[in-house]
Amino acid sequence: MNRKAIIFLADGMADSPLEELNGLTPLEYAHTPAMDDIAASGVNGTFLTLPAGLPTSSDVANMSVLGFHPEKNYPGRGPIEAVSQDIILGPDDVAFRCNLVYVSPDGILKDFSAGHIPDDRSHALMEALQQRFGNDEVSFHAGVSYRNLLVLHGKRFSEHVNYFKPDSSQELPLAELRLSPADATPEAADTVKFLLDLEEAAAQFLAAHPLNAGVEVPANRIWPWSPGRRPRLSRFSDVYSGRRGAIISAVDVIKGIAKCTGMEVIDVPGATGFLDTNYAGKAAAAIRAIREFDLVYLHLEAIDECSHIGDLKLKLRAIEEFDAKIVAPVLEALRDEAGINFAVLPDHPVPIKLRKHTTTPVPVAIRGANFAPDQVKRFSETDAPRGALGFMKGEDIIRTALELP
Repeated sequence: MNRKAIIFLADGMADSPLEELNGLTPLEYAHTPAMDDIAASGVNGTFLTLPAGLPTSSDVANMSVLGFHPEKNYPGRGPIEAVSQDIILGPDDVAFRCNLVYVSPDGILKDFSAGHIPDDRSHALMEALQQRFGNDEVSFHAGVSYRNLLVLHGKRFSEHVNYFKPDSSQELPLAELRLSPADATPEAADTVKFLLDLEEAAAQFLAAHPLNAGVEVPANRIWPWSPGRRPRLSRFSDVYSGRRGAIISAVDVIKGIAKCTGMEVIDVPGATGFLDTNYAGKAAAAIRAIREFDLVYLHLEAIDECSHIGDLKLKLRAIEEFDAKIVAPVLEALRDEAGINFAVLPDHPVPIKLRKHTTTPVPVAIRGANFAPDQVKRFSETDAPRGALGFMKGEDIIRTALELP
């Protein structure tokens, strides 16, 4: 019998021990009976999601979890999200992720998300940027909240640009965070000059825009980063012996990975990428999808966002809501179904004290009829390394969850 699997992916959930939690991590301190049940009745281990030499970003981490080997073929975040938005990149196009951010009057990057700008205001600002600056060489594309795209068109442009990841650069001076050429080609230098000039012009435009007037955390700058060209990734079904996969997520970077690899994207109305997301809708979509697909990848963004904000109370709330509103109802609905395995893990740590991603391997637990429980009794960063799965990487999680060789 072909085994099926649901992967519960809690973006940014892993953390470090905190004094204010009596030496526990947020995951260990939070009330998480559903995740603990997977760990106690299954097998546990750790997984390397962020290989050395690559950006410490969620696209790399989720490609790793799904076994798509970013160390060999990472295309950049911009083009992955362009695929999600059905933006067809030509051979001379370079796509950048383009955050709307808030920089303080004294030149400090204060908020990588412009206060988690709502979609209506973000879309209006991106459309205004397109009308003001869009032309044959550059186009702006709205995404979800602060997560937008900028595409450069033409042979004069290069993807070889050094950048700073905005959610890892908060509280740093803008002067230390400038783009720079990543090689000695004229195209790279020209691309950097073009973007720096565009950033400054856009900053003046956004500062004067009525939608930023009186806003406590205005979207007063664009932040282009993680460029690349049209992705060419392996198909999920080719990697995993003809199995079919589906992804449920609110954000373009995860949907883009799905589209790049031939996985089905299941959209859920009201999925926002934050604490106001449609938990019930995402859980229900996973329960339906596992009837049709071999693997369902259920991704939740909110915990990562709370971690980048640096709000411990919100992170604890987000972890507990993930457990109670996503993991628990799915486990309960499929309790009597044969042939379905369940796995849970974060894609990377975001220590609340650092407010940025780190490369520490994350805990993973997998439960199923053919897995004899190990000694681990709770799902946690501390206990997982003692589990029977040991240290995992590459295609290990998906192959284990689907019981493939």
